[in-house]
Amino acid sequence: QVHVLESGGGLVQAGGSLSLSCKFPRMILSTFTGNDMAWYRQAPGKQRESVATIRVGGNTNYADSVKGRFTISKDNRKRTVYLQMNSLNVEDTGAYYCNLDGSTKLPWGQGTQVTVSA
Repeated sequence: QVHVLESGGGLVQAGGSLSLSCKFPRMILSTFTGNDMAWYRQAPGKQRESVATIRVGGNTNYADSVKGRFTISKDNRKRTVYLQMNSLNVEDTGAYYCNLDGSTKLPWGQGTQVTVSA
């Protein structure tokens, strides 16, 4: 049973852009709109970290490493969270996942791989 479907990753040169999407096909609308959502990144050999969060009210927060370059947004009707990534650099390489923010998590999805070449 798939709870989270991430897509949009790929190989891009440094300075390029990618747009990621994350769907929650099994989540009812009230749950989607009632929870903070986040994108996470796991770089090779490193722990998974949060890079962008969107709150219930629409406020957003970003890790310092992506601030000014990444933009998180969501479409409640589509139960989808997006991550627009611009000015990518090699350090952005990793598997990207989305999930609820906070201590309660859904089962993790497969993620989508982003590889940035120099």
